[in-house]
Amino acid sequence: MKEFTPAPDSASIVSVTDRVKPVALGMGVTAVHFLGDRAAFVGGEENVAFVDAKGEITNVAVHSGGILSTASDGKRILMGGDDGKVVSLDAKGEVTLLATDPKRRWIDAVALQADGGAFAWSAGKTATVKSGKAEEKSLEVPSTVGGLAFAPKGLRLAIAHYNGATLWFPNMEGSAEFLPWAGSHHAVTFSPDNKFLVTAMHEPALHGWRLADNRHMRMTGYPGRVRSMSWSAGGKGLATSGADTVIIWPFGSKDGPMGKEPAMLAPLQARVAVVACHPKNDILAAGYSDGTVLMVRLEDGAEILVRRNGTPPVAAIGWNAKGTLLAFADENGDGGLLEL
Repeated sequence: MKEFTPAPDSASIVSVTDRVKPVALGMGVTAVHFLGDRAAFVGGEENVAFVDAKGEITNVAVHSGGILSTASDGKRILMGGDDGKVVSLDAKGEVTLLATDPKRRWIDAVALQADGGAFAWSAGKTATVKSGKAEEKSLEVPSTVGGLAFAPKGLRLAIAHYNGATLWFPNMEGSAEFLPWAGSHHAVTFSPDNKFLVTAMHEPALHGWRLADNRHMRMTGYPGRVRSMSWSAGGKGLATSGADTVIIWPFGSKDGPMGKEPAMLAPLQARVAVVACHPKNDILAAGYSDGTVLMVRLEDGAEILVRRNGTPPVAAIGWNAKGTLLAFADENGDGGLLEL
């Protein structure tokens, strides 16, 4: 990646910090999702905290131990725990037990299908899919599952693991397709147009495949591991953490990022920890290792300061479906809500 010019001092950019409603959760946070207009902050242990527009907090117990994985479709949150259970939480705060691993293994990854209601989870080397009233279908891959993702359309599951990824149609016998690439793959995502598959690796890199011909796409140059990925509203860019600037890979052409440099926006003297693209507009929110939160316009890199630095790293950030509310929290559980 090319060098970038350091950003101006935060005092010189537009600030909306005075409009942020503080949220003190009193627990470590690993993710945030919206169910309706309530932000649901997922704790590292046992609880999810609902926060409404007034900043009022309601805690809901969802697991009897650590919460290891989450996914949401805006209607419910799917979670896996170290208690071996898969549960869902709806907007009313009702918790439903969906599955229990027979060996009580940790539920390392979960995924929700956007349009069909199917869900998936993994324990060890086994990925399992449940769709409607159909029986559960399971597939064992060569090593521990690192991540799961459903394709944008149809019942197809991507499974990240050591030395590559597996694509699987659970309703078709013998349909598992192995996409090889040496190394450990710990997260996976389909592009919104279903043309590309991208994994985040244990090493500081992404790897991708163009699904029409399984051609490889190497996305390297990061100083640290990529732990957060988010597709832009039109699916033409993939924003990522892992550097001291937001890295956005271009996916607007049939070749994706092959032979192209990524855009690098919002540089700071801190590492980007989490990213979340706006659901409707070409804007993203980024949280940094020094506690800074910025909103960034993709077109020209214009920045708006949402939270100043000087706090623990930002651990979670997310938008509601309308794109009118932004929620964030740091590793200690101190965060905020911004209404746009």
